[in-house]
Amino acid sequence: MSPMIRVFLADDQALVRSGFRMLIEAEDDLAVVGEAADGAAAVQALTAHPADVVLMDIRMPVMDGVEATRQIIRAGLGTKVLVLTTFDVDEYVFAALKAGASGFLLKDARPTDLLNAIRNVAAGEAVMAPSATRRLLDQVVPTLPASPGADRRLDVLTDREREVLIEIAAGATNAEIAGRLYMAEGTVKTHIGRLLSKLQCRDRVGLVLLAYESGLVRR
Repeated sequence: MSPMIRVFLADDQALVRSGFRMLIEAEDDLAVVGEAADGAAAVQALTAHPADVVLMDIRMPVMDGVEATRQIIRAGLGTKVLVLTTFDVDEYVFAALKAGASGFLLKDARPTDLLNAIRNVAAGEAVMAPSATRRLLDQVVPTLPASPGADRRLDVLTDREREVLIEIAAGATNAEIAGRLYMAEGTVKTHIGRLLSKLQCRDRVGLVLLAYESGLVRR
């Protein structure tokens, strides 16, 4: 039997937290272990009792979700952050991803999508809302100045690894990358592992951001 995934809820609306709690606790493998109405309280609670995944509202009083995410990741608690927002993708979501969030979903996502996202993030995967990822790439990323430091980091990559990184930045799944580049999915996973190691990125989200910041991919 798989271990229970401990979920923490950080949202300033009690009704939202209540809805998430009912949805999550109806699942056999998920359990809500705490909640907070602002980012500061979330950081304090998680420091004392770490969870596996925190559902983080992006805009809260006292401390917003971006700073709370930054502090949780810096503390090395092992807690993964899944950002939830009612807004279209903007600089706040991008900042949260930069701070170390493992991905984001819009609050109007289907319940099954949210539950699967929690499980995927707990397993170490990155989650990017399909309906919002393209807006992130189209609207936010092109406004960023290229980072010379990030560009130099790409020098260690092979041509094949660059090809895989470009596909990842385009939002392709492992299966799609395998089909486009004519390789086995296992080989794709091996390349991604090497990319994460060489580029010192925590996850797939980090690879996407680096690809754009470095100027490897432009829209």
